[in-house]
Amino acid sequence: MHRVFGRFLTPVVLLATACSPRDVEPAGHADYAPARFADANRVDRLKGALPEIDSIFKAFARDNHVPGIAYGIIIDGRLVHTGTSGLRDVPRNAPVDSASVFRIASMTKSFTALSILKLRDEGKLSLDDPADEYVPELKTLAYPTTDSPRLTIRHLLSHSEGFPEDNPWGDQQLNRTDDEMAAMMRSGIPFSNPPGLAYEYSNYGFAILGRIVTKVSGQPYATYLKQNILEPLGMTSTTMQAVEVNVDRLAHGYRWEDEQWKEEPPLPDGAFGAMGGMLTSIDDLSRWVAFLSDAWPPRNDPETGPVRRASVREMQQLWRSRPTRVTMPRPDSAVIAFSGGYGYGLRITQTCEFGYVVAHSGGLPGYGSQMRWLPDHGVAIIALGNLTYTGWDGVIAQSFDALSRTGALKPREPAPSAALTSARDAVSRLVASWDDQLADSVAAMNLYLDQSKDRRQRAIAALLAEVGACRSEEPFAVENALRGQWMMACDRGRLRVAITLAPTVPPKVQYLNVRRADPNESLAQPPGSSTKTR
Repeated sequence: MHRVFGRFLTPVVLLATACSPRDVEPAGHADYAPARFADANRVDRLKGALPEIDSIFKAFARDNHVPGIAYGIIIDGRLVHTGTSGLRDVPRNAPVDSASVFRIASMTKSFTALSILKLRDEGKLSLDDPADEYVPELKTLAYPTTDSPRLTIRHLLSHSEGFPEDNPWGDQQLNRTDDEMAAMMRSGIPFSNPPGLAYEYSNYGFAILGRIVTKVSGQPYATYLKQNILEPLGMTSTTMQAVEVNVDRLAHGYRWEDEQWKEEPPLPDGAFGAMGGMLTSIDDLSRWVAFLSDAWPPRNDPETGPVRRASVREMQQLWRSRPTRVTMPRPDSAVIAFSGGYGYGLRITQTCEFGYVVAHSGGLPGYGSQMRWLPDHGVAIIALGNLTYTGWDGVIAQSFDALSRTGALKPREPAPSAALTSARDAVSRLVASWDDQLADSVAAMNLYLDQSKDRRQRAIAALLAEVGACRSEEPFAVENALRGQWMMACDRGRLRVAITLAPTVPPKVQYLNVRRADPNESLAQPPGSSTKTR
C-alpha cells in the first residue's frame, strides 16, 4: 500500500472542473506492477538509526554554533521522526519546536518549478516557449552569439539560460519591486554562455520564472502558489512574507561573529521571491518532501495531489548535466564520485552508495536548509537552521550512512510483468527439456535470425551434458518489467539464464542467454563472459 502523505497530511480535495483534458491519465498497462520493497520489517529496522541521527544533528549544531535546528526523517510519505534543538530567538531564550518557521531560501525554486509544470499541464504554456513571450522586457536581450537560441522556459528551469552564477548577488535582490526588476531586465543581462549550452546556477532565472507564473495565471506569484500548491497540500505555515509569521513561531536568523550570535536583518519578499523567499516549518516541509518523493514508483493509484505524479517525477529527472566531481573527504577515506546536474528546481545526483539522489539546499544571511531524498529507497531527510548558510551536507550524508548501517536502506525491487514471469517459466522448461513447439511459442521473430534454432538447441544440450538435469530455482532477478535472469540448479552445477522480451503484444523473447554459472556466483554479480546463445 502506498500511503501518499501518511498521518500528517490532510486529504487533498481536487475539483474536477479545474482539470483540463490534458490532465486525464491514460489507463495503466494491465501487465505492469510497481517496484516494491522486499523487507516487510524495513521501516522498524530503519528507525533503529534514529538515536544515532539525533546525536549527529545535535553535535553538528553544538560544534558549528547553530542557534537552533529542526530536522525530520520521512519514510514512505510519513514523517516518522522530528528532532529540534536550540533557540529560534536567542535574546528571548525561545526554543525551536517543529512548528518554528525558518527561511528556506533557494529551496523555494522547487515550488516555482512545480507551479510552471502545473500551468504546463493545464495547457497554458509550453516549456519550450520563448521566455520573452511572457516577459517582454527580455525581447531586447543582447545574446552572446548570432547563433544563440532564444531563451526558453526550459532553459530557465534547468539553469541553462546562460546567465552568470549569481549566489552572492542574488541573496540581496529579494526586496526588488516589480518595476525595479523590469528596469533591470530592460537594461540588459550579461551572458556567461549562450542559452542551452551549459549549467550555471541563476537566481535571476528563477525570479523570471516567478514573473511568468504571474503573467500566465493572472495572479501574483505568492497568491497562485498558496491557492494551487500550498493549501491543497495542507501547508498552512508556509509563506513568502516573514511579517505573516506569528512572532512566537518565527526563527530569527543569526551569524556567529566575535564569539557571539548577531542577528541578521530580515529580508523582505519582492520580485525575486520565486528564487528564494519562502519561509516554512519542519512540519510543513515534510508535507512537501513527502509529496515529491511519493511520486515514486510509477503506479496506477489514483492521483491525490495538486499536480500529477508524472509531472512531479519529471522535475526530478536530470535535464542539465554538470561535470562529474571526485572527492576524498578525509585522507583515509575512499574516493567518492558524484555525477548529475539539475532537474527543474532540484539537484539530481548519481552516487556509488545510493544511486539516484534528489536534493536542494537553501542559504541566506541568517539561515541554511536542505532537503534530500532517495526516490528508489523511499527515505528523505530535511533540515533547517538559523545560522547564516548553515551547511547541512555532511550531517545529512552521515545520517544516511547511519540508516544504511541498519541493513534496511535498500531500494525497491522491480516487479516482473506477468509476461516476463510466464516467459521465465517457459524458458526454464525449454532449457530442461527442449521442445520445438515450446521454443516457437516463446521466440520473437528475431531470435532464430540472430542464432538458428538448431544452434541454440545444440548449445543448450552441450551445457546439459556437463551439468546434468536442471530445474529452475528462486530468486528471479528482475531488471525491469520485461527483463530478468535466474539460476537453474543442476545435478553437477548451475546454469544462469537471462531473457529480454520484445516490444510486441504479446511480448516474446528477443534475447536469450544460457551459460554455466561459476560455483560461487550469485545473481547479484554481473554475468561473466561465456559462450552465449543469443
